[in-house]
Amino acid sequence: MKLYFSRNPNPRLAVAVARYLDAKVEFEFASPFAPGQAEKYRPLNPNLSLPILVEGGGKSLWEADAIACRLSRDAHSDFWRAGDDEPDMIRWLSWGKEHFAFACDTVHFERGTKQRYGIGPIDQQRVEEGLGLFRTAAAILETELFKREWLVGNSVSYADFRMATFLPFNDAARLPLDDYPSVGRWYRRLEDIDAWRDPFRGLEAPELPPVPQTETAS
Repeated sequence: MKLYFSRNPNPRLAVAVARYLDAKVEFEFASPFAPGQAEKYRPLNPNLSLPILVEGGGKSLWEADAIACRLSRDAHSDFWRAGDDEPDMIRWLSWGKEHFAFACDTVHFERGTKQRYGIGPIDQQRVEEGLGLFRTAAAILETELFKREWLVGNSVSYADFRMATFLPFNDAARLPLDDYPSVGRWYRRLEDIDAWRDPFRGLEAPELPPVPQTETAS
């Protein structure tokens, strides 16, 4: 199998999952939106987004959650929870996408993505909206993580990785993570996992464009 990736949040998530599971995949950096690249990747993912997992016979699977499920099954790992724990995990995947990760993404898009790629000034109204959503979601997560180390069961699962998708980019987003000590402790536990902290180690993966300092301070 081959995993096409970049350093952006969702592809980073897929690479971290593959490295954590020691998946038997070949990693290849890709840039489907670069000039002349679209037609190569469109048959693999009509959205042209990453990550993309290509299996034998050219069959492709896209979307990070689906890829994580497939790789976990192939590894016979409970990283993607099954059985009685699966509904709880799916609950956190669904809630995180709609609330915590969504809030992180809203702020990161303005302070990070737009500035990296020069696609417009920071919309401060959107930043404030995102920060408000973040505070609401983080308060709920704080209450839950005060009672446990991980979101599902007694060990790390894909629910933890997915919830934290945008936190490795907090140098740009500057979300007030320190205001939520249990969330902060949970994230530091994730950072202790090599595959999460540095998923690109040993891979050919050009760095993301830097966020201009003048914009970061806005």
